[in-house]
Amino acid sequence: MRAFFEAPHEPPDILLVAYHSNFDVDSVLKILGTVNEKYQDGSPEDEALRISAVALLYVRDIQKLDEYREYFRKFYIPAIESVVVSQTFATRDAANTWLASGRASEGELVRIAGQGFRVITARKSKELMFLRTPLPEEMETPD
Repeated sequence: MRAFFEAPHEPPDILLVAYHSNFDVDSVLKILGTVNEKYQDGSPEDEALRISAVALLYVRDIQKLDEYREYFRKFYIPAIESVVVSQTFATRDAANTWLASGRASEGELVRIAGQGFRVITARKSKELMFLRTPLPEEMETPD
């Protein structure tokens, strides 16, 4: 298990499950208190739980709870859910027409005939092209 401070932009492995971002602060504080009863006053666990509780109270007291809920939601969104396909094309010809139209932007992820592609700049010509980039559903293993 990674600690929070080791990877501030990625949730620790142990926490990679769906979470409800509209949590009840008072319920969370009550649970933190119950958990804290198991630890000796002044222990590292006691300190960490107290810091967590006070931080949550602070966010609520300064009326930033909604912003924190959004941050919390984004923090725990599984990577698969954050993949956004900007365009879907039935054929490669239709995708190439769109690419040539000048409406494509580098970095866009598109679906062409059920397969994922990223719009990139070609090294030599500096023109936009498609790079095969499998979509999450393409990488799922059959049960």
